[in-house]
Amino acid sequence: MRPHVDTPANGTSPGVGRRSLLKAAGATAIASAVAAAGSGAAHASEDAPWDVIVIGAGYAGGTVARELTARGLSTLVLEARDRIGGRVWTSTFAGERVELGGGWFGPGQQLVERELERYSIGTTLDVAPTVAVMPDGNGYRSAPPEETFGRLGTLFDEFYAGSAEYFSRPLEPLHRKDLLQSVDRLSLADRIGQLDLSPVDHQWVAGSTAPFAGSNDWGGLTGLAQWYQLAGGTYDGFHSTMSLRPDGGMTSVLSAMFAESTAVVRLNSRVTSVSRAGAWTQVRLSGGQAYRSRVVVVATPVNTWNTIAFTPGLPKVHTDAVREGVGVPHATKVWLHVRGSSEAVYAQSDETGPIQLLLPQQELPGGRLYVGFTGPSLDVSDRAAVQAAVRRFIPKATLVGHRAMEWSKDTYARGGWGLRRPGQLLRQLPAIQEPHGQLVFAGSDIASGWYGAFVEGAIESGLRAADQAVTLAH
Repeated sequence: MRPHVDTPANGTSPGVGRRSLLKAAGATAIASAVAAAGSGAAHASEDAPWDVIVIGAGYAGGTVARELTARGLSTLVLEARDRIGGRVWTSTFAGERVELGGGWFGPGQQLVERELERYSIGTTLDVAPTVAVMPDGNGYRSAPPEETFGRLGTLFDEFYAGSAEYFSRPLEPLHRKDLLQSVDRLSLADRIGQLDLSPVDHQWVAGSTAPFAGSNDWGGLTGLAQWYQLAGGTYDGFHSTMSLRPDGGMTSVLSAMFAESTAVVRLNSRVTSVSRAGAWTQVRLSGGQAYRSRVVVVATPVNTWNTIAFTPGLPKVHTDAVREGVGVPHATKVWLHVRGSSEAVYAQSDETGPIQLLLPQQELPGGRLYVGFTGPSLDVSDRAAVQAAVRRFIPKATLVGHRAMEWSKDTYARGGWGLRRPGQLLRQLPAIQEPHGQLVFAGSDIASGWYGAFVEGAIESGLRAADQAVTLAH
């Protein structure tokens, strides 16, 4: 293994800046560095322990690895997949780069902004819709986006009433713990039921929240309300959290993190057990290989923690989180190549629709790309059913092709983005963020601020976990 080390000692010119080197390295050099990590290394044996082993090569794991190696700690990253990224997955469809997992940054996410600046990575605004299609009783109606979003803004001012007080410091979600007692127990469905909505307004509100929760009975009110206040407490602000695409794809920043780090990254390395014995922790893989370290950082989705046998066992707050679930159980993202309309259509169904949310993407010579989030009723393997679902919004649409990612069926995710369930905020924080012996936890699911669905939260959690690991390793 020859890890990427961006210093003059590695033969680079002292006059060349770190950012320039990383930007010039590009995806090919980054991929080569990760691939090379799969070969042998001086530390890679049971008899030569590491300072820290990180389980998971998503944004949280990448942040931890970079921070630890910058502080001189030998670090091994074990990733079960054959790629980095976790629930972020940049791939291709219809000859275009697409995001099968997390797909956007948003303004005001300061940790992400700092990383973009660090690696000289730009962003592009997402495609703006030219028409909005919304449920209207038993059918759908089209309207200018500004009219539709204005009405949604009014509805959500009512839906999130009071959240500016109970999340007066949304980056510190427990700041007004006293006010949270009465609202943290509510599901999204509970909150909708408290409002005096007309049938159509009910369709609009319930249909707007369901794509984020999979089910309004499942997701917690405070889960979405915290995001709403982090985005400025307006519908326009909340909508903007899905507005910026990083140049080079969502993995571009993560790839740059690993390129800067000197950590060894081993792909196709599924961890099956973590056992503490004396001063060392042993991490064993499905193939039988074992590694030792002083500290282990678990940087995988909460829903997957029960796939690893921990000795000693995890604390109750962690086992409860796994049992209840944090990652949205139904989270299917589908990319669609569609012909038959020159408009850039934003569309939303009620909460029972086969496609709950449809967002326009780039125009192609043979049509337009869309990205959709589906409801449980749609079989995404059935092409005819997918086309019929699209035609609810765009009657003359012809489906050229589609590609879906069902995150609930993914072995290494077991659900989609994180969204806290009713009561989880007060039950979990801050205990779920604390180390357990020499075991540290990281991931957007357990972040304080932009948790769950945002890379910002993964970076926040990774920075905290790195600090904890440094303390435990010394």
